[in-house]
Amino acid sequence: MKQLLQSLNDGETIVATLPQPVVLPGTVLIETHRTLVSAGTERMLVEFGKASLLEKARKNPERVKQVIQKARTDGVATTVAAVRSKLAEPIPLGYCNAGTVVAVGDGVTNFVVGDRVVSNGSHAEIVRVPVNLCAKIPDNVSYDAAAFTVLASIGLQGLRLAAPTLGETFVVSGLGLIGLLTVQLLKANGCKVIGIDPDPGRCVLAQSFGAQTVCLRDVADPVAHVLAATDGIGVDGVLIAAATSSNEPIEQAAKMSRKRGRIVLVGVVGLSLDRALFFEKELTFQVSCSYGPGRYDQEYEAKGNDYPIGFVRWTEQRNFEAILQLISQGGLDPIPLVTHRFSLETATSAYDQVTTSGALGILLEYEPAPSDAPKWNRTVSFKSTEDSSNRTVGTPVAGFLGYGNYASRMLVPAFQKAGIVLDTVVTTGGPLAVTSGKTAGFRQASTDIGEILKNPSINVLAVATRHSSHSDAVVKGLNARKAVFVEKPLAINTEQLEVVKSAYGRATEAGESPLVMVGFNRRFSPYVSPVKSWLDKRSEPASLILLMNAGAIPADHWTQDPAVGGGRVIGEACHLIDLARHLIGFPITSVNAVAMGRDKGARINSDKVHISLAFEDGSTAVVHYLANGAASFPKERIEAFCGGGIASIENFIALKSYNAAGVGKKRGWQQDKGQVDCAKAFARAISTGGPSPISFSELIEVAEVCIEAADQIARAR
Repeated sequence: MKQLLQSLNDGETIVATLPQPVVLPGTVLIETHRTLVSAGTERMLVEFGKASLLEKARKNPERVKQVIQKARTDGVATTVAAVRSKLAEPIPLGYCNAGTVVAVGDGVTNFVVGDRVVSNGSHAEIVRVPVNLCAKIPDNVSYDAAAFTVLASIGLQGLRLAAPTLGETFVVSGLGLIGLLTVQLLKANGCKVIGIDPDPGRCVLAQSFGAQTVCLRDVADPVAHVLAATDGIGVDGVLIAAATSSNEPIEQAAKMSRKRGRIVLVGVVGLSLDRALFFEKELTFQVSCSYGPGRYDQEYEAKGNDYPIGFVRWTEQRNFEAILQLISQGGLDPIPLVTHRFSLETATSAYDQVTTSGALGILLEYEPAPSDAPKWNRTVSFKSTEDSSNRTVGTPVAGFLGYGNYASRMLVPAFQKAGIVLDTVVTTGGPLAVTSGKTAGFRQASTDIGEILKNPSINVLAVATRHSSHSDAVVKGLNARKAVFVEKPLAINTEQLEVVKSAYGRATEAGESPLVMVGFNRRFSPYVSPVKSWLDKRSEPASLILLMNAGAIPADHWTQDPAVGGGRVIGEACHLIDLARHLIGFPITSVNAVAMGRDKGARINSDKVHISLAFEDGSTAVVHYLANGAASFPKERIEAFCGGGIASIENFIALKSYNAAGVGKKRGWQQDKGQVDCAKAFARAISTGGPSPISFSELIEVAEVCIEAADQIARAR
């Protein structure tokens, strides 16, 4: 299928060929008929992409601070690589989609195949959208008109916050698409409307919808004009739909408002408020969030949990439905706003129009799928398979399942340096697998795991999906007789772990030599090797202190969800637990985990924990996994105490010895957490037919300890 993408690196807009996405539980697949280019939002993205690196930095001072901080703790080379990787990621454009449902996921009951729907899907021939971000199109509403629904809902949400009543006077500042749609919504609400814009053509359109207008090209003082039009009283409210860095729209809104007037910001403007203006009139100012309640709430959008209508009357989905109803009844007519039409194949030309003054409503049109043949494929090939005939026996050939940030930035480059051939990358959807996968050297990208499992030339399955799916993918890889490299964790609960153990046992009983490896890369770091050698020579127990200054992430992030990410102990602190097991070299005999007490109504405390480990030889280790520290402090610190000596590793960029024989001192220019050496060890095991670099029993042991630690924390709540 075709999809419109934009590069943040240089602003280039391309029509890419991607695999058809997979329908997931709680989602629908939609065949697109029309999409609307949001001139304001998408123009800003294009302009940002085309800006120089210096200009990008000036526009994002907070990001610059983060980059500087990362350079201080992780090293310059690591930081530069991360920034370049981020800028190389393509961005799907568009969020105003109208089409037909072609598939529904498990749990979807309010949509069926064939329904005409709107959604916030992107500019693509087929999109996957959560159910709460879709709404059915009435029979008498065309796809052209329906494509304006999401954009109109942004204006509608601004209205709901401003709460206009019959007979009130409102100003709409900025007569772009959202502004002109908002004019019509206010008129439908029985309000007198005054529109303000520098473009005479847009002022004429606003007049055709029943508004008075102030063209800034002709009027030197719009505030005086508005006050005159209201007999000096001022307007009841102002909806700002402009896009400018200037503070002028806010200042004008305050001056033209009556006492206790309401100002709602829908667009993007400067926000240096004059306190005196707001104080004297007791003005209300509010920023409107997109298309309504539910936006950016994972429970609502991703998980499909609707808000009870008795408590939240207007969600984003119900706003969609209200707009469609108004269009159906004739109270809102978006068609006069259409100025240009393009096919998806010529969509890059549409973005040349975005920055011109005459462009307003730009519709992208999509050819319907032929009835006698499938239009979309689940696999896109970058090159032929002739290379496979030249591969020697034992050459590691990998198929990747999942291609998120870590896989694309760290794991794939490590596999390449280890000499592992990249064949197929499989995701449920998304452009990164195609654009970055092609650059990385993969043969093809797909949304069908069968492309890996059924291919006899692929002997490695690399699993880099969300944590809850790891165990199932490992089992599929073992059943297909592939060597499996799974990004931590191996499993997120005991039940999943037992399934993995059973699959491994069946393979062993069948006379096979299954190879399972978890990406515990820290133990392969060159900063760890000297410490391990020192501790291996000890004649007494050792003590370890392992700290991860993990940093806070939102409570609703998927890694915090016990059912999806397993929580941060299982998902990330596992690295330190494995490292402790590796350094001591003896089995863990007991684990005791304690979380910090809840404070100030914190939603989670399982990311601020202390885990005490005891080992068979009498050694001990304490893992401090803390999300409440300063970002300026190193993220990881390992300290080993034994026989009058101490070895210290700071952030895998520096090693120090305090009377630890043979450890020495080392400092690099960049972090080395062992990803490359970990991949090389795995590749050697495949090429030589040797055992996994980490024994399966040790992988199971570490997984059991992590799960037990997480369970102890959960039981103590």
